[in-house]
Order: sequence, then C-alpha cells, then structure tokens
Amino acid sequence: MNKRDIKILLVDDEPDILEIVSYNLSSEGYQVITAENGIEAVKKAKKELPQLVILDVMMPEMDGIEACELIRKDPNLKDVVITFLTARGEDYSQLAGFDAGADDYITKPIKPKVLISKVKALLRRFKEEDVKDTVKIGNLVINRDEYKIVLKGKEIILPRKEFELLSLLASKPGKVFKRDEILDKVWGNEVVVGGRTIDVHIRKLREKIGDDCFKTIKGVGYKFVD
Repeated sequence: MNKRDIKILLVDDEPDILEIVSYNLSSEGYQVITAENGIEAVKKAKKELPQLVILDVMMPEMDGIEACELIRKDPNLKDVVITFLTARGEDYSQLAGFDAGADDYITKPIKPKVLISKVKALLRRFKEEDVKDTVKIGNLVINRDEYKIVLKGKEIILPRKEFELLSLLASKPGKVFKRDEILDKVWGNEVVVGGRTIDVHIRKLREKIGDDCFKTIKGVGYKFVD
C-alpha cells in the first residue's frame, strides 16, 4: 500500500502535539486526520476507516482507553492498528491500554525520526511467508486470514499483537523464541518497546488461552507447549 493511501487518525487534546505530529506524519507522505477528544475520535474512525490510530490517554469528554475499546468493537475497524501516545508512563496505564486492545504504547515527548520509525513498524504487516494460514494444535485453531482464534469450539477475539504473538509461538510448538526474535517479528526491529511489553502480552494470552500453553525460559524467551 502506498503511503498516500494510508490514513492515520491522530487524537490529542493538546493543539501543539496535534500540529507537530501531524506535520511530521504528513511530511512523510501519510494522510493525517485529527481529533481533539475520544468522542470525536470514534466518530472519525468509523467515517474514515484509518489504518492507524494514535491516541492520547487523558482527554476531555472521553479518554483514550474508552475510545480504544469502542473502536475495537466496530467490525469495520477490526484490522486497525492502535497505539497510545501519552506522557503517562506508569505501568498501570500501559496495562489498561493493552487491556483495551491497543497494539503498542508510545511515551511522549518523542523525537520526530523515532516517531516515524515507530509508525512504519506499526504499519508493517506481520511476515506471513513461513506461516500457514490455519494452524491447528489440539483444541486450538488459529486462522491468520481471518485473524480468528477458536479454542474448544469457542471463538476468542484477541488484540492484534496478542494474536500475532500467539501465531508466532504456535507456528513452531516446542521451539524457544528468544525475546529479541519476538520483538523483531511481532513489533518490528525499528520499534523501541518497554521491557515488559512481551511479558504483559504473554500474561494476557495465558489468561485467555491457558497457562499451560506457554512456558517461560528464564533469561531467554518463551515457547508454546502443545
């Protein structure tokens, strides 16, 4: 997809942030749509169908967490990539963002070049050349074409990064995936994410898929156990 065809919805209640970030993204060639609060963000997301949404957390009328949850519930926006751009760096805020369905978390202030690299990595699709469209492991079925998980006959909806992490680990049961490899294949080697990002996503997968399915190899990484 050409950059000119990619829409990015930027949401922040600070005019300076909207102006600076919008300018840098537009200069890179992306279509940028802006909103100043969560309510406006949800409306514009449904109308414009962007490929990426960059959301501030603390905003008037409706905060970013609630806006993220509402965007995720819209079937037409199931493939949209959502990241939070906020000055809040506390762990609980990050956890709340991932729980709401966010794919990533960017802490501001952030240098323009770093932001552009993050955006490129977020928009880059997970490499599928070596991954089967459908993976069946016991009672678990992973359909990459439809981004769908079926566990014991019940469909489970996962946020994008949880899905891609599960898909990666389950593609080779028993193989230990090193943390650097996971970051590279799921988040992209240009993305600088917090050290706890993988751990948070694994924790959520354990809650949804089953604790016994994931084994931690201390100091190395994780593997899927069938």
